[in-house]
Amino acid sequence: MNNPFLVFAVLCSLLATTLAEARVDIQHWTTRSGTRVYFVASPSLPMLDLQIDFSAGSAFEADPQRAGLAEMTNDLLASGAQGLDEEQIAARLVDLGARLHSSTDHDRASLSLRTLSAPAERQAAVALVHALLTTPSFPEAALVRERARSIAAIQEADTRPDALAAKRFAEAVYAGHPYGVQATAASVGAITREDLQRFWRKNYGSRRAVITLVGAVSRAEAEIIATELSDGLPEAEAEPSLAAVRQPQATTLNIAHPAAQSHILLGMPAIRRGDPDFFPLLVGNYVLGGGGFVSRLMQEVREKRGYAYSVYSYFAPRKLEGPFEIGLQTKRSQATAALEVVHAVLDGFLRDGPSAAELKAAKQNLIDGQALRLDSNAKLLASAALIGFYGLPLDYLDRFPARVEAVSAGQVKQAFARHVKPEHLVTVIVAGDAATAAPAQ
Repeated sequence: MNNPFLVFAVLCSLLATTLAEARVDIQHWTTRSGTRVYFVASPSLPMLDLQIDFSAGSAFEADPQRAGLAEMTNDLLASGAQGLDEEQIAARLVDLGARLHSSTDHDRASLSLRTLSAPAERQAAVALVHALLTTPSFPEAALVRERARSIAAIQEADTRPDALAAKRFAEAVYAGHPYGVQATAASVGAITREDLQRFWRKNYGSRRAVITLVGAVSRAEAEIIATELSDGLPEAEAEPSLAAVRQPQATTLNIAHPAAQSHILLGMPAIRRGDPDFFPLLVGNYVLGGGGFVSRLMQEVREKRGYAYSVYSYFAPRKLEGPFEIGLQTKRSQATAALEVVHAVLDGFLRDGPSAAELKAAKQNLIDGQALRLDSNAKLLASAALIGFYGLPLDYLDRFPARVEAVSAGQVKQAFARHVKPEHLVTVIVAGDAATAAPAQ
């Protein structure tokens, strides 16, 4: 075997097979303060990655007039704590060679840390995170600065057709539900330091937290770290039940905009995390619009007709029914024709399901790609944290290939029939011609 490219290809194939077959041992326990913990030992690198998730996403904002509060609270945790200001906190992270990152979505607020696993650096970094979580000071100066930055970002986003489409789509799909509430310049401008403190005390409790650790530490060390992080968190309220998601009636919203291209989104609330239909929907969506150039939507909309550079579809499960969405951009003059093709493809898929060849290719790609989705501690942390936060089975990653392989064409068709109904599809068109509309259902 003298061809170096062939040798490289064979090695990559062997590596992918090895990674795909490797078992991900997720260990689970609960701390004395009620925090769920998920741990994966990964001794190959002298690093520790950890993430702590709280049921404190935007869906838990009690007042729509303060929309944006969840993200602002999470972002400002690192602005001051335990007598340290944000410059001192940043300097300490640099000295320790550690990195801190925060993120917020509809369901959860997350704080993640990457640090060296050597005891001195690790213990100092974990102690700093504990201080941020248990004694945040939310300095007024930091709030003023971040509030102005957020308002400017919202105002800029409201001028972009893609951002405008996403905002209007969420509002229409989840009308009257927390999932549909969007931060505005006015709502962010109304947030006070007292709001931040109240939201933190109410939502950042140990029983609403999930800690995930991946790295070069032992189980005993992981238990000590998790206990330190969870002890001293505020006595938060029990997680409230979110209002049920109501299905919208099919409608089309045309939003004027001077852009040269129309931005089109259509979809509906579709699936929760842990729904048994997830794997049939995952496989089916790869065929419909999730498989890039081999998907039906890409073939019909782009390759055959040239209506769009890209067209996609996806399911985004949440605690409650997350959205099914199809999206594309096209010339204004082609918007109606492109939308007709999208509906024809979707209707055909709902009617017939995937072909045998499409099903086989989709399953093969999803199974082969599993190794690449777990080829770093950061990716493994993200997957393990998702499993922990949403209460998925501990062997979810190990069983992924078998669950995908077991999907039949009939299961795909039945799952789509249960979760994607044309009578509930909302269509949003930004920068479309006045006559642009979705076909009548």
